[in-house]
Amino acid sequence: MSQESSEDPAGPRPADVRRWRQRLADERAEASLYRNLASRRTGEDRQILLGIAEAEERHISHWESLLGPSVGRPGRADVRLRLLALLARRFGSVFVLALAQRAESRSPYDTDLDATAAMAADERVHEEVLRGLASRGRARVSGAFRAAVFGANDGLVSNLALVLGVSAGGAGTTTVLLTGLAGLLSGALSMGAGEFISVRSQRELLAASKPGTGTGAAVPHLDVDANELALVYRARGMPADEAERRADALLRKSPVDPVPESVGEAADHDVVGTGLSAAVSSFAFFGSGAAVPVLPFLLGLEGTAALVAASALVALALLLTGAVVGMLSGGPPLRRAGRQLAIGAGAAGTTYVLGLLFGAAVG
Repeated sequence: MSQESSEDPAGPRPADVRRWRQRLADERAEASLYRNLASRRTGEDRQILLGIAEAEERHISHWESLLGPSVGRPGRADVRLRLLALLARRFGSVFVLALAQRAESRSPYDTDLDATAAMAADERVHEEVLRGLASRGRARVSGAFRAAVFGANDGLVSNLALVLGVSAGGAGTTTVLLTGLAGLLSGALSMGAGEFISVRSQRELLAASKPGTGTGAAVPHLDVDANELALVYRARGMPADEAERRADALLRKSPVDPVPESVGEAADHDVVGTGLSAAVSSFAFFGSGAAVPVLPFLLGLEGTAALVAASALVALALLLTGAVVGMLSGGPPLRRAGRQLAIGAGAAGTTYVLGLLFGAAVG
């Protein structure tokens, strides 16, 4: 507890009371957040989230005890926590878990002398618990999410670069518009088909590593002394001593699986996703992204005004997608957004300069 506030016979300072009330409001919001998330889940996930909510209730009691008669009416939590609580009531998705993970990583309790060491430790553990819960959801959506992010950014950058390059080369507004629409359609179809083939090929490669079905039938006929079954386990990455032990147990009729499954095989397939979902995500998001730089031309803008509007819209879209990726990955959204914008602007700017040079050379 803060030395000045605890030793003051006149009671806590007004600044301390305001800070404690804010901490109390934040803890109440966090407890509500986790209860709302738990209400949308079942089984182990639900119990884990309720366990975090119980820890937040202990933190609430701490601040209520400090405030005593000064607790006052319930205050307003930090705006980010209020937004998280709202999202949890509406969605309860991996997106909310990722945001909650980031919120826990910003806990002020490490430097707040009025918070106990146990409270600070709780917040650090909560971050790891949420990271674990979010990782399951990230694995389930990662295939389609990767295709969506890649498709959206490719559509934004490639079609803006195409529009800028053709315009810089001296093409008229109608030509630029038709070029942009053609780039949208052809790019979306190409991305969708490419993702479908890519994901199907990757899943086929993973399936080729799955243990065969004929090995179990061969086990009773193996030479017990030679114990060649151990080579199967070692080929799957098991240490030699453990491989020998498991193979020997199997050959002597102990209840051991005949052939070990590839480590993380099911998880690998989940991460890759399905070919159809990746293709649909890629097609839809590429088309959506590619439509952004064409929009000003469709609305009747021409020349420099249309190019400036297209560039501004694409910049905003790149910032948004970068921030979303940052939040879902638990990283800093602003840094991810800036990186996305810098890469996109560099690609589009390079194409514009090349268009100017090409137009000048042809002219």
